[in-house]
Amino acid sequence: MDQTKIEVISPPTIDISYYINEIINFFISHSPQIFYGTKSSIGFLVGLAIPVSVALLIGIIISVERLKHIRKKEAIVLDAKNEMGFEEAVEGDVNLSNKWSKVMLHMESENENDWRQAIIEADIMLGELLTKLGYQGNGIGEQLQRAVKSDFYTLDQAWEAHKVRNVIAHEGSNFVLTQYEARRVINMYKQVFDEFYYI
Repeated sequence: MDQTKIEVISPPTIDISYYINEIINFFISHSPQIFYGTKSSIGFLVGLAIPVSVALLIGIIISVERLKHIRKKEAIVLDAKNEMGFEEAVEGDVNLSNKWSKVMLHMESENENDWRQAIIEADIMLGELLTKLGYQGNGIGEQLQRAVKSDFYTLDQAWEAHKVRNVIAHEGSNFVLTQYEARRVINMYKQVFDEFYYI
């Protein structure tokens, strides 16, 4: 019986070291061309980046300056400060406090003449306030005529109180003034003074 050797065929293998050596040899043999191409590409990109960067920088500067200009216009339109038409009375103004205290002292009296005096003195204070507010005119009546309701919410109260004062001044003792009516009129003056933080 003939005995022959049977060789077992092993599966094919990949020689990785061969391929790595081939790749390295390729780069070594072609390195001048590769490095030259890379160098020229980088040079091109750098050359392109410089003018683009300059253009972008100029664009940023122009944008910032225009934004500043827009902000200035916005400040004029939106953030415009409303100037007061008068100087607010200093908190705790002794002179005004004394004047109003006298008015209230007259109101606590049982004498009708004191009530009249309280209204007259409150009307004098109203005139001083209107002058501080910048209203021009010969007398309180003309000053009130120049007032606008949108800027002077208690304008109606000022008119009504002033009219009562005029009746008192013209009719004198012929005009019967009750304490209730006097308090009502003084309260209207107070509403006006409170609106402008006058007392």
